[in-house]
Amino acid sequence: MQEKIYTKRGNYTSGQKEPYRISRSKIDLFLNCPRCFYLDRKLGIPQPPGFPFTLNTAVDTLLKKEFDIHRAKQTAHPFIEKYGLDNVVPYQNELMDEWRNALSGGICYLHQSTNFYITGGVDDVWENTKTKELIIVDYKATSKDGEVNLDADWQIGYKRQMEVYQWLFRQNGFKVSDIGYFVYCNGITDKQAFDGKLEFDVKLLPYKGNPSWIEQTLFDIKACLESETIPESSFNCPYCNYRKAVRILKLEI
Repeated sequence: MQEKIYTKRGNYTSGQKEPYRISRSKIDLFLNCPRCFYLDRKLGIPQPPGFPFTLNTAVDTLLKKEFDIHRAKQTAHPFIEKYGLDNVVPYQNELMDEWRNALSGGICYLHQSTNFYITGGVDDVWENTKTKELIIVDYKATSKDGEVNLDADWQIGYKRQMEVYQWLFRQNGFKVSDIGYFVYCNGITDKQAFDGKLEFDVKLLPYKGNPSWIEQTLFDIKACLESETIPESSFNCPYCNYRKAVRILKLEI
C-alpha cells in the first residue's frame, strides 16, 4: 500500500520543511505558464475556473463501470480484443479506487530531492498478464468531424498526463509498459435524430511515453517556488494576455 504522507496544502513558503503537494495538473500548469503557476501556488491567486465538462464526466464514469465488470472477472474487454491486445485485461488491485480519486491524491510519490509529494488520478490501468507490465489508460471524449488523433499541438497536455502517470507507477515499484493507451470517444452527429441518446465512435490510440522530462521539471518548479521574483508572462498564455490587455486599457483611460 502506498504510503500516506502529511503535506502542506495551499501556498508554498520558501524554505518550508514539510513535503509540498504538487498534482499532475499543476505540473502541466507550470509548463504552460510559470507565471500563472507562481501566482497560484506561491501567492494564492489561481486562474479563473473553467466550465465543468459534465458530459465528458458521464462518459468517464460509464467507461469505468464497464471495464470494472471485466476487472472483476479478469476477462478481456471486447474492445481490447478488437485491437488485438493479447493477454491484456483490466488490472485488479485493491488500490484501484484510490488511484482513480484525484481529490484524495490518486497515485502518489514523495520526490525526495525536491520534497514534493507528486499526485495524479489515473482513469484506468490494464495488465499484460504475460509480461506482468502495467498499461496506463486514459479516457477522452469529444465530438468532432473526422478521425480522432493525438496530432494537435494542444494535445501535448494529454501526452504529459500519460507520462506523469507512467512515472508515478514506476516510482511506486510497478513494472510499466512504455506504451499507454487513450480510449478516445468521439460523439457521432450525423444521425437522423437525437432520439434521447448520444452514440460514440470509440478508438484506441497508442502512445509511447517518454517521462525523461519530469525530473528536471520538478527541479525547475522548486527553483520557481523558492524565488521571490514572479516569472515573466508566457507569450501564448490567454490569462496573462488578458491581464496585460486590462492593464494597458486602464493606462489609456
